[in-house]
Amino acid sequence: MSAFCNNCGSALPPGARFCSVCGNVIAGFPPAGFPPYAPRLVRPIFGRQFAGVCVGLARTYGWDVGLVRILAVISGIFLCPFPEIFYIACWIGIPEEQIQDVPPPPQP
Repeated sequence: MSAFCNNCGSALPPGARFCSVCGNVIAGFPPAGFPPYAPRLVRPIFGRQFAGVCVGLARTYGWDVGLVRILAVISGIFLCPFPEIFYIACWIGIPEEQIQDVPPPPQP
């Protein structure tokens, strides 16, 4: 099935993201469900229990926060001292969320 540019009407090869004639972006790019930007890895101010490393990793990669915390505790018990060193390195290396980036806390 051939596709055509909505702007100039020229035929497009399969998988084209842009029209080679007019430079128009082809509909459907980026794919549906694709975030417009990658979330930054930060240690959030709200929602953290200790230093915010687990919740920061969970928010950035779309994981469940509870599962990340449970895995951190279990791996800390059985793989001592590597997870603890990783946690401290992340605590030092991951920047804290800036005040202007912070959404208001949820109202009860």
